[in-house]
Amino acid sequence: MRTATPDFQSIHARFRPRVLRYLARLVGEAEAEDLTQAVMLKISEALPGFRGDSSVSTWIYRIATNAGLDRLRRKTAQPLTETELESAAGDVPAEAQIESVEATAVREEMNACIREFIERLPPNYKMVMVLSELEGFKNDEIAEILGLSLDTVKIRLHRAREKLRKELEAGCSFYRDECDELGSVN
Repeated sequence: MRTATPDFQSIHARFRPRVLRYLARLVGEAEAEDLTQAVMLKISEALPGFRGDSSVSTWIYRIATNAGLDRLRRKTAQPLTETELESAAGDVPAEAQIESVEATAVREEMNACIREFIERLPPNYKMVMVLSELEGFKNDEIAEILGLSLDTVKIRLHRAREKLRKELEAGCSFYRDECDELGSVN
């Protein structure tokens, strides 16, 4: 059953920030704004033909994913910024925001190490990792967005996590201090 297609203004208001964040994680901040504009233009042009075979969200992420893949094929992606990685963790309670300078420095080192290895993942692994771990999509939604089978998504996600784990073990030294806080020595 087909539901009413939302108008472009409501789609733009709701999804533009999400598409921008998603594309920044895929292709880097430097290209994300322009690419987001291109995706929004594509959505506005394609909206009259939206059939409702999938949710609007899935359809939009599919368009953004295709644009991101095209850009990745043409050019090496820029690294994620510290802000992007931290925003992926979600909102932090106020009491957790007060931390020592040392803890902040350790966290920044850990994020830099993780970010470096996420950037090294092949595009097909990076896509599923970003959609799953940073955007919060379920495996079946990722399959629909990427046009893959559910099994393929599960396999790629498993392999991406495994590759990332191995790379992090080899390239980043994580430890727990006397307060059981996680730290990093690069």
